[in-house]
Amino acid sequence: MRKLTYLVACSIDGFIGDPGGDASSFMRYIDEEYLEFLTGEYPDTLPAEGRRTLGLDGVANKRFDTVVQGRGSYQLGLDAGEPSPYGHLREIVASRTIEESPHPNVEIVRDGIVERVRELKAEEGDLGIWLCGGSRIAGELVDEIDELVIKTYPQVYGSGMPMFASGFAIGDFALDAVRSFGNGVVVRWYSRR
Repeated sequence: MRKLTYLVACSIDGFIGDPGGDASSFMRYIDEEYLEFLTGEYPDTLPAEGRRTLGLDGVANKRFDTVVQGRGSYQLGLDAGEPSPYGHLREIVASRTIEESPHPNVEIVRDGIVERVRELKAEEGDLGIWLCGGSRIAGELVDEIDELVIKTYPQVYGSGMPMFASGFAIGDFALDAVRSFGNGVVVRWYSRR
């Protein structure tokens, strides 16, 4: 069975964006050491434009062959003129407001995202599924998440978009690894208990 990995950037206090969902303040921490880590370990999670800029076009997917995201996360690509922002992956977008897909590589799931993710996890294959965000879809899929990769940036937001927009429920995960960087970013890997 394939794994669903929620790989997400957040502030020290657990917000993935400000109250409007903007997380651009994290970008100031992309230095040479951290970029080398991202491009070496998670090149699949870079959008197509970033891959082109960094000369990673044609680099084989390392960890994921599918990305799942909510409408808000997908809208960032649309606003940048990229209807298929992760064209090197199969793209699944959970949205009740997009009537039809603006790109052949993008599958719109209007209802039943949990069931669709279960189908994806049951497929054959060595590569996993990346839950890109945002908060609401992570809340809906919290029970399906097998692995968390949390990139914590040395900022405190105070309020904003939480990692999971869901009701109160305790879910236990085991800490597998931690890596810190000179820029203050800490990456933690957790697996579901």
